[in-house]
Parts: sequence; C-alpha cells; structure tokens
Amino acid sequence: ADGGGITARLAEKILASGADVITLGNWVWGQRGFAPYLSGTDRVIRPANMSPSSPGRGLTVQDGVAVINLLGSMMLDPWESAFGAADRLVEEARRETPVIVVDFHAEATSEKIALAHYLDGRVTAVLGTHTHVQTNDARVLAGGTAAITDAGMTGPHDSIIGVRPEPVLRRFLTGLPSKFEPAQGDVRVQGIIVDADADGRATAIRRLDIPVDVSP
Repeated sequence: ADGGGITARLAEKILASGADVITLGNWVWGQRGFAPYLSGTDRVIRPANMSPSSPGRGLTVQDGVAVINLLGSMMLDPWESAFGAADRLVEEARRETPVIVVDFHAEATSEKIALAHYLDGRVTAVLGTHTHVQTNDARVLAGGTAAITDAGMTGPHDSIIGVRPEPVLRRFLTGLPSKFEPAQGDVRVQGIIVDADADGRATAIRRLDIPVDVSP
C-alpha cells in the first residue's frame, strides 16, 4: 500500500491467494479506513500489546496453528510489554493447540532473541520482523522453539529496505524531509519454513530467499 500499512483490498487479495493469517506491525493504522475491516476479521491480526481499546485482535487460531502478533519496546512504544502479553496469550493459545507461532515485530535484535529464549519450550517459533533484512541466525533452541531475528522482506531488494535509494540518501545527506517511494528492482520472496512435531516442538528451521520475475 505504497509502503505504509495495508488496505482491506490488499489483505483480501493476500488471503485469497492462499495465506491463512496476516500479521501487522507498527504501521497497522497506516491506511485510512482500515480499522473497521480489522474489527471484523479473525485472519488479519494486529500486535496484541497495542492499546486494548484499539480495534482488532492479537491472537488467532487457524487450522490448528495459533498465531500471536507482538510489538517490541524499543522505538515502537507499545501499550504493554511484549513479555507480559506473551505470557497471557501463550496460555490462552495452548488451550486450543500446541502449535504456536509468534511474530515479534521489533527493532532491537536483542529484544527479539530475548523473547525467543523467554518462550523457549512454550511456543513453536518466534519469528522476528520489522527490520526488513533477513538475518543469518535461524536456530532451534534447546527447548524446541525455532527462532530468527528477522524473517526478511518480500519486495524489491535493489533498494534501501524497500525504498528507492535517492530520497533516503537525500534525507541522510541534507537532513531535509524527503518523500519515500517504493523501489522496483530485484524482487524477492523471503520468509521462513519451520518443521514441528505434533507436540508443537520445532524440529527444523530454514530460510527462504526466492527471486521473482515481475516483468510484464
């Protein structure tokens, strides 16, 4: 949606293509008019530790998999600590399924891997998002929780985290405001595949980085 959040139309298009759940982040309110849609769906979730008065939910269970969405503290200013929220939500999710995936949308690598260790053995995976750069630290922790600091970015990699380099450089060099525009080149699908057993323990984690031809 031009780099800021998501629209109801785009969410429905992604779900229709085969996605089971869409998680959001700090740009959840980036598009005007999105809040009513979020109030009426259980397949698009926003960070659970935002204000409890805001529309939407932060936990859903689809086809035997629970998905929890959380926001990190550094620079993102959530309503509640992700660690406290995680305790409550994991307990709720485990009443329905042992397979639990946490999308931790956070700035600090230390906070992301700290949450993975905190939840080790209680969830299937803690997958970091937000920083747009896929990291090389995918692992399965001792208690059976798969973790990675950042799952990466699906979009144009001939860019500065998805944005055309010129306006970003202009802002760094001059300090003046500069309108960011989505880039176009070197489009890739990035993500993570986690294997798990019936008890919800991860047995393997691997990264995806697939070039996509988007030429007409």
